[in-house]
Amino acid sequence: MDKLDRAIIAELERDGRLTNVELAGRVGLTPGPCLRRVQRLESDGVIRGYRAVTDPAHLGRSFEVLLEVTLEAQDARTVEHFETTMAGFSVVRELRRLFGAPDYFVRVAVADLDAYETFLSRHVMTIPKVARVTSRFTMKTLKQLD
Repeated sequence: MDKLDRAIIAELERDGRLTNVELAGRVGLTPGPCLRRVQRLESDGVIRGYRAVTDPAHLGRSFEVLLEVTLEAQDARTVEHFETTMAGFSVVRELRRLFGAPDYFVRVAVADLDAYETFLSRHVMTIPKVARVTSRFTMKTLKQLD
C-alpha cells in the first residue's frame, strides 16, 4: 500500500458513500485509476465492506453496557456454546475472546436499564458455565470510530 491507497482508505472511512468521481478528486487521481485502486483494495481484503452508521437512540439501543464475562471451564464445548449463543443475540454489538481474565468482553446495546436486566437474567446468566459477569456502564463516550 502506498500513500494514495492510504488516502483512499481515509476518505472512504470518513464517507463510504462517496462516488468514484468525488473520491478521485479528493485524492488527486482521475476516476479510472482511482476505481482500479479501490477494486484492488477490495479484492485484497483491505476494504472488507461498506455499511451505514446508525443512531442507536432511533433504534432503541441507546443504553450501552460493557460486560466482562468469565467462564467456569475453557473446554471446546463450553467455549463454542457460549460464543455461538452470545453471537446470536441481536443486542450483542461486539464479542471478543480475551487472553487472561476475564475470558470475554461483550458490548451490549439495549433500550434501557430494565431491558438490560432482562437480557442479563434471562439470556446471559442462563448459559451453562458462566461463572461471573461484571457490568460496566459508560459515563461518556469520548471517541468512537464506528
